[in-house]
Amino acid sequence: MHIGFLLTEYPHPKVNTTCGGIGTATHNVVLGLLRKGYAVSVFVYGQDKAETVFEDNFTLYKIAKNTYKYFGWYFYRKQLNKYINSVIADTKITVLEAPDWGGITAFMKFKIPLILRLHGSDTYFCHLENRRQKKKNYFFEKQAYKKADAVISVSRYTLKITEKLFGKKPLKTVIPNGLFLESYIQKNNDKTVKNTVLYFGTLVRKKGVLELAQIFNELVLINRDAKLLVLGRDVTDAFENRSTLLMLKNRLSAKAKENFEYKGVLPYDKVKETINKAAVCVFPSLAESFGMVTIEAMALKKAVVNTNYPWAKEIITDGETGYLEDPKNHKSFAEKINKLLTDENLCVALGEKGFTHVFKHFSIEKIIDKNLSFYNKIVSQ
Repeated sequence: MHIGFLLTEYPHPKVNTTCGGIGTATHNVVLGLLRKGYAVSVFVYGQDKAETVFEDNFTLYKIAKNTYKYFGWYFYRKQLNKYINSVIADTKITVLEAPDWGGITAFMKFKIPLILRLHGSDTYFCHLENRRQKKKNYFFEKQAYKKADAVISVSRYTLKITEKLFGKKPLKTVIPNGLFLESYIQKNNDKTVKNTVLYFGTLVRKKGVLELAQIFNELVLINRDAKLLVLGRDVTDAFENRSTLLMLKNRLSAKAKENFEYKGVLPYDKVKETINKAAVCVFPSLAESFGMVTIEAMALKKAVVNTNYPWAKEIITDGETGYLEDPKNHKSFAEKINKLLTDENLCVALGEKGFTHVFKHFSIEKIIDKNLSFYNKIVSQ
């Protein structure tokens, strides 16, 4: 079997677009497939130039961004479709996968099965955030969804909401994102820094970072030694059109500001070091499809306080593998953080159980087997 992926982002030195969660999650799947000896082709569109990179069983196709005087949204898709179909014919790609975000495969037709992976479309997140969506975005994403032969969702909740928004799909499955856990199973020489709370991920409203400011204000009232570290890329807020980091800082009390540190964007080895030193990791997300950062923290045996919204319940069992709380209930969220900060044994116990849970359910080897099983099912039909 030869598997193809159509993406707007991918973590590769030759790719010039910023890589986020979709690219990272797909990269893990690609590496897992390559380990098992499968051929993989990745098509990345919207690039600075056209280029093909060959690396053993892996081929990267960079597709240049083109502009058209009229109806560029249609003609660029047709250009992509024609090029990908020619590669499919030449290289015998068996199945093609694309993400739901943006509906890039709307108006495309392939002679092989097309699987749409539901990481969370713009329509999905607008629904969760009760935010107005551009009509064209909804139209593209719904067309892409309808055209797909099958869907893989990263969570049961994302599948449920997407089917509510776009309609039922007969061929579907739920396969969460996975991790290469051998890179997390290592001797930890980084000593935990007492009272340190860490948030890592994109600084965006839907991830709950503005709620985090209010939560931390409550936390320093009951624990004046608590420190908040924030890692990640700052983005412009969709509602107020200004820095989310600045908005977070402006919501902090005087004492909270003293105990707050923004560490910016770090290489991933430095991110791991920072996670290892943290006493507690917090993810007060308001809109999510899965939450890779949660399982990354759990893989490093960190005690986690997460949102109690449905997708998080598919990862964490409250009180057993972490804590869940409504991020809008600032005081209760802060109290759960402080319960962990003041009980090292509890942190260790939750961290160990969290790691065991991640190992059992989210190791990339098991995730790849589920992917291959579904690919084979779709191809055979």
